[in-house]
Amino acid sequence: MLLKRVVYITIFLFSTQSYSQNTRMYTVQKVEQEPQIDGFLEEAVWEQSPWGNNFVQYFPSDSLEAKYQTSFKVFCTETTLYIGFKANYQNDQVVVSSLKRDFGALTNDNVSLLFDTFNDGTNAFFFGVTPYGVQREGLVSEGGASFNNTWDVKWRAEAQRFKEYYTVEIAIPLTSLKFIEGSTSWRFRAYRWNVQSNEQSTWVQVPQNQLLSSLAYMGRLKFETPLGKSRTPMAIIPYANGIVQKDFIADNTSQSVKKGVDAKIAVSDGLNLDITLNPDFSNVEVDDIFTNLTRFELRLPEKRQFFIDNNDLFENLGNTFSGARPFFSRRIGLAQNKEGALIQNEIIGGLRLSGKITEDWRLGALYIQTAADADNEIAAFNNLMTTVQRKVGKRSNVNFFLVNRQATARERYRSTDQEYNRVIGADYNLASADNVFRGRLHVHKSLQPGDHKGNFSTQAVFFYNPREWLVITDISLVDKDFRADLGFVPRTDVIRLGQAVQRIFYPQKSIFNTHRLMLLLLNDHKPSESFRKTDHTYSLRYEAQFRNLANASIYLSKIYTYLNFSFDPSQKEESIPLPMNTFYNYNQIQLNYESNNKKLLTYGIDITLGQFFNGSIHSFSTDINYRMQPYANIGFNFRYDSINLPAPYSSNKLLLLSSKLELTFTKKLFWNTLIQYSSQLENVGINSRLQWRFAPLSDLYFVYNDNYISTNQLIPRFRSVNLKLTYWINL
Repeated sequence: MLLKRVVYITIFLFSTQSYSQNTRMYTVQKVEQEPQIDGFLEEAVWEQSPWGNNFVQYFPSDSLEAKYQTSFKVFCTETTLYIGFKANYQNDQVVVSSLKRDFGALTNDNVSLLFDTFNDGTNAFFFGVTPYGVQREGLVSEGGASFNNTWDVKWRAEAQRFKEYYTVEIAIPLTSLKFIEGSTSWRFRAYRWNVQSNEQSTWVQVPQNQLLSSLAYMGRLKFETPLGKSRTPMAIIPYANGIVQKDFIADNTSQSVKKGVDAKIAVSDGLNLDITLNPDFSNVEVDDIFTNLTRFELRLPEKRQFFIDNNDLFENLGNTFSGARPFFSRRIGLAQNKEGALIQNEIIGGLRLSGKITEDWRLGALYIQTAADADNEIAAFNNLMTTVQRKVGKRSNVNFFLVNRQATARERYRSTDQEYNRVIGADYNLASADNVFRGRLHVHKSLQPGDHKGNFSTQAVFFYNPREWLVITDISLVDKDFRADLGFVPRTDVIRLGQAVQRIFYPQKSIFNTHRLMLLLLNDHKPSESFRKTDHTYSLRYEAQFRNLANASIYLSKIYTYLNFSFDPSQKEESIPLPMNTFYNYNQIQLNYESNNKKLLTYGIDITLGQFFNGSIHSFSTDINYRMQPYANIGFNFRYDSINLPAPYSSNKLLLLSSKLELTFTKKLFWNTLIQYSSQLENVGINSRLQWRFAPLSDLYFVYNDNYISTNQLIPRFRSVNLKLTYWINL
């Protein structure tokens, strides 16, 4: 009864809070004239709208007016939203690292916009433009904590640079946004990254202990005339991909032309249907390889466009940190062959319905069919994920979902326990109006053949984040039989207790802008063995952020590990692993430094020293980047891990090297080359991609891939060349 009362009181408090900050308002006039998008704000139509101004600092202070002010104007026509910016600066030596779309804010001067069109304080559309007119757009979710810039949509922007300021002109078709017909206001905020002056500023004040992208701190756009329908026109996106590839191991060369099509259909003002037939993701950026010294799988980001829109509905369920999640879209299109290796699995097609049903309800439904592969003994599966989300109060919500992976044929090589796997559950996400209080409660259950009892995954986590403090308390449980074939479950049979306390200091006169001290306590226990402790990490962390935006930190960690299964920390083939049912106590220190991103040459350094299981570890990594703005970026990453274990166990020296060259000839022509070497994987990989954006969201790609086995010599493994054309057609 006490627990129920606590839950009810918590829900009431979070549901009834009102926004504490004073809301800034900008009135949007409707006009008939459409300006030319050239970066100049000289047409008469711009004179009809007032300036939105008086930006305040977010960095280095969050209580002063911006030193270099920014002003904006907004108006609309029947079809388009127009935004103009004037951004003052010290001189015309702006910081712009690239001409490529979807730039990084940390290394580019830019003005940015957040549109919370459904006024839910949880999700928003994001747009940004540099002084060179380079664009980026993205989807913001989890109240501003989650950011995905893989999302693409049609809009225009140009910029002009002058001696003491630059101007930006933006045109966003209303059909590129989603909102309720008849809308009269949106939650909105403009902000700016002024990298050359180490200043970040915003139209609505945001406390420095909160993210600059936080949707808790927003103003409003008020439309003089209610908006009409926002329904996006139907889009057809066909592609053709010619591929020549050679598998050197199998001594097989093949040529093929692959064709497919995507479609986007607006079902309602806020609901969109995506269709894909015979999709191909060969043009997607390859993942950065990594050295994994842990016992568990690491989760990588989704980069495939089909899975991106409203991605938070599907992906942001389950454990807040690195624990069990019921759905992980990267599982689709990957499968284990008969040798246990992960390979690409053909996707036949799929449907995706997602978005807003009403102001308070959101819907997500994903259906993907994968093909059988008899040669690799991979069965055909139907992959289904469906979820509904209900807004609760100002910024909280509750989600109910079902994930189902169902075999669609009776292949001889498919085992009985692969027939189906289902996960059902509910997630309750709490967020106060000012984001000082946050939390999550979820309960998930898996169902599989002959196993319907127990199988729970659950978590309760709470954040308290006033200006000078961050307090986190967390408890999570994953049953030993919990299974999510379409999810991410790094470990089962574990209960984790976590607590963290952080104190933030804001010195007035110092080289530091902020510095903070954190104590972290993590304890893992194994329920099936009388809750015996399997791991703990106790860490003391000190972090300092300099006024020039450089960062430095130091970690002191005390670690305990009980091995429930044998494990080889050296990651060396044919070595003797540490035996199961043994435990280890060890201590480590970690040092980190990241330089000022304003400089043409930037770098970061990480050093880890100390004990490692029954031995020791010395790790060093650095990344160096040189910017020849705005046309070229050259990056180099080096990581070295020296693991030393006593006999009869193996020691090892692991090396990871990568080099990246990005050339942006124009805002439409890009060439990226990535070369990676991993001694752990014994692999050298080369990915070179030339992209020509010849029309809005329409591209021609030339992609070269090369892979080598790197033992004592380079042995060719796989090579491919493909030419891919995609064309976006609005109907």
